[in-house]
Amino acid sequence: MPRFEIGELVYSNPLASPADVAGFRMEGEAAVSFPMKRMRLEGTRDPADGQRANIVHWCDRELPDNVAITWDFYPIREPGLCILFFAARGRAGQDLFDPALAPRSGPYEQYHHGDIDALHVSYFRRKHVSERAFTTCNLRKSHGFHLVAQGADPLPGVPDAVGPYQVELIKAGPHVRFSIGQGDNPPLVLFHWIDDGRAFGPTLTGGKIGFRQMTPMIAEYANLLVHEVRVQP
Repeated sequence: MPRFEIGELVYSNPLASPADVAGFRMEGEAAVSFPMKRMRLEGTRDPADGQRANIVHWCDRELPDNVAITWDFYPIREPGLCILFFAARGRAGQDLFDPALAPRSGPYEQYHHGDIDALHVSYFRRKHVSERAFTTCNLRKSHGFHLVAQGADPLPGVPDAVGPYQVELIKAGPHVRFSIGQGDNPPLVLFHWIDDGRAFGPTLTGGKIGFRQMTPMIAEYANLLVHEVRVQP
């Protein structure tokens, strides 16, 4: 496997106050608050509404390819599930917020079988009994619902969680590497997938990132950083 050399900082956001997310876009019905000077996300619809109760909070920054994306994660309430969308844009290459794209409001099908392409990694998968019984982190590529990589999830449930957990996603050309660390513990690489650019469509590059939650999950996020990455053989 190649090595990844972390380079210059290209985007930094503490996610500590409303001003930090003034340009973000929420899809779905949610409360965004900062009680601990961290971005807290919570869907406000009844979980009985199913997919209509889920949310995505998009960062407004268009990111280049070849980046390491890191953030601090604090699970507050479960059940639920958290996802990071990345390399997201319209299927014809449009900006994710292009008004010509169909409106999105939280239901998952709009994101994996709508008119956008994206990669998305799901972690802290605690929504359903089957997910809680055997916890994994899953990487999917869309358009479509292609499960392309999977790894064990080291995150404990909320009663035993001691945040922050440091989450790192490296996206460099065909390479996608996902890691989680905590405190002085070295980060665990949970999967490293290489896209062949054929089986599930062309390799995705650039685009936007978004934080998705399945209600009634409550989680907090802080210290979003994006660095350049160079791939070393």
